[in-house]
Amino acid sequence: MSSNEDDGANLTPITPGPNPFNFQTQVISTTPVKSNIGQRRGHRYKHSSISTQHQIFQEPPPRPPPVLPASLPIPTLREAWKSMRKDQRLRLYWCLCHLAVAMYIFYKSEGSLAAVALSHLVFFDAGSAAVCVAVEVLGNFEVWRRSSIRHPFGLERAEVLTGFAMSVFLLFGGFDLVSHNLKHFLESLGSHEAHHEHEHGHVSASSIDLIAGAAIVSTLISAYGLRNHARIAKVMRVSYLAHLPSILSNPFHFLTLSFSALIALLPLMSIALYTWLDRLICAVISFAMFAVGIRVAVAQGLMLLMSYGGNGGNNVVSSILREIESDAGVQRVENAQFWQVHYGLCMANLKLSVARGYDEVSLGKLRNRISSLIQNRLGEGYGHGGYTRWEVTLQMDTDLVS
Repeated sequence: MSSNEDDGANLTPITPGPNPFNFQTQVISTTPVKSNIGQRRGHRYKHSSISTQHQIFQEPPPRPPPVLPASLPIPTLREAWKSMRKDQRLRLYWCLCHLAVAMYIFYKSEGSLAAVALSHLVFFDAGSAAVCVAVEVLGNFEVWRRSSIRHPFGLERAEVLTGFAMSVFLLFGGFDLVSHNLKHFLESLGSHEAHHEHEHGHVSASSIDLIAGAAIVSTLISAYGLRNHARIAKVMRVSYLAHLPSILSNPFHFLTLSFSALIALLPLMSIALYTWLDRLICAVISFAMFAVGIRVAVAQGLMLLMSYGGNGGNNVVSSILREIESDAGVQRVENAQFWQVHYGLCMANLKLSVARGYDEVSLGKLRNRISSLIQNRLGEGYGHGGYTRWEVTLQMDTDLVS
């Protein structure tokens, strides 16, 4: 014990030297970092006495909710059937009858190329009548005309796409008639027996008269009751038919009615003359289907490509721009775009440079003058049978040079 106590007494305390590691204790907080550094707590400047009295900081005006919905419901077949009115259902039933007439003409036209060609025209008329009924039924719903983010111009552009498909039908129908005509022409160059059999295998006079009468009656009913082809014919604007009555001024009705009346005269001809006239009428109908189909395809394609080619095209647009630049308040037209959305709506976007010193009242009168000019020249005016609506957007910049 004594020795151990002596050893403990002899121990001297060791003083710690300089620490080679300079560690410092850090406190890590798990609370989220606040971004209100430099701000007063529990106080907002807009509620202070200064802002209340002098209205330095004001709340922005409340914005109205967006007018355009994201999308609108597209009706199903059951919903479309329930929404149909009595007159619309009668029109639908007539479309089925018109289609039955076209099928009857096609099956009764064996032995006559002209009657086969006429059946193609009647099929096209029946399809156009069905499109008219579909447009009227879809017009019962909001999605047809109201704009949305998904369909900025509604579903009315679907009618343009359908018209383009009908123009393709006209072109393929013309090809089909040409192939039939060539086939019968080559058969006539064969043996004498085949030629003799072909000459005497024509349709009877009663069948020809019945076919022509059915085509004429069905076309007149669809033209007066459904006004089919009205919008497409308005876009085409065939000038050499404009002086004719309302039905004959429509190129589609003109073709069907005129060729039906011509085919009704075939039984009055001799057998040899009947054969050549039958082929000639088929060739003329095929050429007419080609010409009308190409014109319809161009008119519909321009609308699908957001361009404008109706009512004079670029010549009328150029004259309108020159007339706008001749206005005293307009220095120059910097940019101008004209395009057609669908059959009933066109748009004009213009950027103008106006003279300095115009107030809001003068600018408003200038806007009205330009809008009326475009509507009256391109939309044919509200009182002249025109129904195409033009939406004119004007951007006016002050010319600093003047």
